[in-house]
Amino acid sequence: MAVVGDLRVLLRLRNFRRLLAVRLLSQSADGVFQVALAAHVVFSPEKQASAGAIASAMAVLLLPYSLIGPFAGALLDRWPRRQVFLYGNLLRAALACCTALLILGSAADWLFYSSALCVTAVNRFVLAGLSAALPRVVDSDRLVLANSLSPTAGTLAATAGGGLAFAVRLLLADSDAAVVLLGAALYLASALVSLTLATRLLGPDRDGHRTGLGTALAVTARGLSDGLRHLAERKQAGRVLAAMTVMRFCYGALTVMVLMLCRYAWTDSESEGLALLGLAVGVSGAGFFAAAVLTPWAAGRLGRLRWIAVCAAGAAVLEPALGLWFAPAPMLVAAFVLGLVTQGAKITTDTVVQTSVEDSFRGRVFSLYDVLFNVAFVGAAGVSALILPPDGRSAAVVIGVAVLYAVVAALIIRWDRTGEPSQRPGHGEGA
Repeated sequence: MAVVGDLRVLLRLRNFRRLLAVRLLSQSADGVFQVALAAHVVFSPEKQASAGAIASAMAVLLLPYSLIGPFAGALLDRWPRRQVFLYGNLLRAALACCTALLILGSAADWLFYSSALCVTAVNRFVLAGLSAALPRVVDSDRLVLANSLSPTAGTLAATAGGGLAFAVRLLLADSDAAVVLLGAALYLASALVSLTLATRLLGPDRDGHRTGLGTALAVTARGLSDGLRHLAERKQAGRVLAAMTVMRFCYGALTVMVLMLCRYAWTDSESEGLALLGLAVGVSGAGFFAAAVLTPWAAGRLGRLRWIAVCAAGAAVLEPALGLWFAPAPMLVAAFVLGLVTQGAKITTDTVVQTSVEDSFRGRVFSLYDVLFNVAFVGAAGVSALILPPDGRSAAVVIGVAVLYAVVAALIIRWDRTGEPSQRPGHGEGA
């Protein structure tokens, strides 16, 4: 396979291998920690998890990415990146151990969430640093390839870490603290591997024109404002971002509902509920993979906007048809469908934004995209907390989400009819 051959070429580069090892260990620890957090909040026998608790956990996991992410670069450009990996992962290992102690001591929820929030906040700096360091270990001819394979490998590592956490949690009863400590061990391993890289190898280069921190943060804030104004001038990009935000909101609301169903409606024990949730996550991930395979062909055949409309319309029809049964088998099919349509729309949205926005504004617009993407998910969890009954069975949520999908599909079709010729198939486009 071509991908295997490409990866073999990159793996001949010693420093790339080391940086990749830091990423794989770090992101596998992220997957372990995220599953441990979700399991402790939702599936611990001593807890009666509510939708509000689930919303709080999602806020802990996602808000640091949105609120800290746009400003991380201003700090990363001031610190040696190797040291960010070393001390960042050491700090996360220590904080994860504190989180495990809080679990064992049955500490107040606010202490537990504060500790977990610190872990995920540091994560934003480590991930951004990994991306920023990549050009220092790969030559320019191979950089596009490295940018494609390295994050993908990290995502697979996070998925594997989550799977390992599920397995440990199921094998060891009441083992949330043990799972968190597993994550701490992986963070520590990532920190130790970073020591194999030279301190100054990964940059940033020192120069005599370093901007003050306050100025750098203010410039970042102004840059986001400029990106928003630029996005307002690019109607196509703004429209698909709005559509994707709504679809992400829908996916978030249904995720909370499935969590509650797994916990209270479909099983008699926490371990069975956690196993069923793991199956649902895996099925949804299969939908993501199917979207990656199908979207380039479908978007090229139908046109980008029309493919997003098809995704939204398919969800509007199939989501209530499968979801209103509130039974595991139809809901697992729905998980696959929603994974496919959500990721299919996101891949296409990414492409539309990349091709519609000027290169000098692209980074700022994608920072805004990241904020919208994660805030929509957390907002959906908050709204669900107000609507969902204790067992998660809510026809209002299922129908309301279907209506939102239908509105998105109708608007996208309307925008496509008034779009430019370059937006339509037959003009060299693809996903």
